[in-house]
Amino acid sequence: MIRLLFIGDIFARSGRDIVRRALPALVRSHQVELVIANGENAAGGAGLQREQALDLFRAGVHVITGGNHIWDKRELLTYIAQEPRIVRPGNYPAGTPGAGAVVVHTAGGVRVGVINLMGRVYLSTLDDPFAAADRLLDATAAEGAKVTLVDFHAEVTSEKIALCWHLEGRATAVVGTHTHVQTADERLLPGGTACITDVGMTGPHNGVIGMDRAGVIARFRTGLPGRFAPADGDIRLHGVLIDADETTGRASAITRVALNEVDVARLTAEGPAA
Repeated sequence: MIRLLFIGDIFARSGRDIVRRALPALVRSHQVELVIANGENAAGGAGLQREQALDLFRAGVHVITGGNHIWDKRELLTYIAQEPRIVRPGNYPAGTPGAGAVVVHTAGGVRVGVINLMGRVYLSTLDDPFAAADRLLDATAAEGAKVTLVDFHAEVTSEKIALCWHLEGRATAVVGTHTHVQTADERLLPGGTACITDVGMTGPHNGVIGMDRAGVIARFRTGLPGRFAPADGDIRLHGVLIDADETTGRASAITRVALNEVDVARLTAEGPAA
């Protein structure tokens, strides 16, 4: 059995900070072998730069996935070509910098494929994510990966659930990101694919999906443009743990993770397992 941890949308400095504090204890207490995180909002709540990526890698994240904000910082257009551990949605057109999938090795030598896709409903119109999923699954399988996790960065639940069923029995897990709200619909499909509509957000929950609530409320009330800033307070880490058979790629469990500051303090104080 192999256990993966996927961390939902890491938002701004506070999101990175709680990952840095909590991740070593999470990995130790749950015997996690691979950590994947969506990091498209790690730089001030919009985008990703080399500095934040290295911060997350040093914290223990093995692969960073993206979404519709992946290009908000122009630096990544160059850096992503140098860093295969950062993957962007694989249904961008041919010629887009970076790659939509990567195969990494755990410390125990298990090859794990990580695929990133983006939905088309209410987001930028990219290539068909269902066709891209088929293509990238074949590519990671050709590299020897039997365990494969798909981060589907999409707006609507129907599109996410449809992709779960499309990949049933072929992907180990399909986890939704983008809405920043953790859903309670985690389940195992009959074919052994673990699914959840949205993993949630890692960062400040004292605002509106990460942003200071005053500016967001003003935008809704007036319809006028304005500058948003990351919120403060109620910092939480959201994610999922996924257990899978490393020989068949079938998932056997999916468990939500939702930690607040008190939970993290308690977890880090427990020390190494006996």
